[in-house]
Amino acid sequence: MSIEVKDVMGRVAIVVLEDASFADIVATMKRYAVGAVTVVDADRRPVGVISEDDLLLKEIDPVRHSVWMFESRKQRREHDKAAAVTAAKLMTAPAITVTPGTCVRDAARLMHDRRIKQLPVIDAVTGRIIGTLHQRDVLRVFTRPAAELEEDIRAVLPDPEAFSIEIDQGAVTLGGRVRWRSQVIAATEAVRAVEGVLDVICEVACDKDDLFTVPPLL
Repeated sequence: MSIEVKDVMGRVAIVVLEDASFADIVATMKRYAVGAVTVVDADRRPVGVISEDDLLLKEIDPVRHSVWMFESRKQRREHDKAAAVTAAKLMTAPAITVTPGTCVRDAARLMHDRRIKQLPVIDAVTGRIIGTLHQRDVLRVFTRPAAELEEDIRAVLPDPEAFSIEIDQGAVTLGGRVRWRSQVIAATEAVRAVEGVLDVICEVACDKDDLFTVPPLL
């Protein structure tokens, strides 16, 4: 069973409007004890995200009152943010979002690739924000009860009775005996893809190797 964002997401989204002031943004983060807020338009559709790092540019940017001819695009963008006073100018855009039906594994990969700690969750039809997916929500997948995880593992095995399963903190040891070596590989990869499995130790034996290739004659 594939775990989706809707199964672990938070149903609350901390947002500010595009015209929110710097002071309002800081106050919102402090009030709700969050490190980032989503910027939405008048229809509550995400247009960007503001993190604490964006706000800190106000303090650490040494040349926010100067213009440099040879600065990089990134430096120019940081200087603009440091001089900004509204959410629309401070935010990082566009907003990277997911829907309730997004696979948690895909959302986790997106967080890792983009180096972000939370994702706005939007309604797939309206595009409006309906919640937030945090890193801690994603990590909950790896603390699933062993019985629940074993049930999902057996569901992906072609012949569940042919295998033994041991689970230790997300690491799965797969044992048993099958006829073909290709069955061993297929079972291992199927179990590895189950949400909540951290690693697979394969101890499955096989009777015949159907992956053996004969080298060409010289």
